[in-house]
Amino acid sequence: MARIVGDDNGISSITVVDGTAETSTKIPGCLQDCVLQLDEYFQNKRTTFSLKLSPQGTNFQKEVWNALQQIPYAETRSYLKQSEAMGDVKAIRAVASANGKNPIWIIIPCHRVIGSDGSLTGYAGGLWRKRWLLEHENPPEQQSLF
Repeated sequence: MARIVGDDNGISSITVVDGTAETSTKIPGCLQDCVLQLDEYFQNKRTTFSLKLSPQGTNFQKEVWNALQQIPYAETRSYLKQSEAMGDVKAIRAVASANGKNPIWIIIPCHRVIGSDGSLTGYAGGLWRKRWLLEHENPPEQQSLF
């Protein structure tokens, strides 16, 4: 279950809620498109999002979150490559920290950032969830027996 926060200015937060939480049966108009697009994503009918976003953070964090949105669906990028793409390879720790503070999970795809050696590292929602999202976007190919 996801918790979506936003208003007419855009989506400000999407997080996953574990366990049983009280859910709203009435979705505010400003969040309906987000719910629809996330549903399409999980049904493998959507690979990009077209939503107005309004994450709260520092200018640097917003820069990192914008860079994350440039990582194509079903692809990954290392923290080092993300730092290089932002123009400062020495900022790798700051970039990783900003990734970890991403308030809009899935739509700002911080799950697509991995270690330089290809390992799954750091994800606020847990590494098992990061693995699931990556496999959802790029499922292993079925091997043919013939």
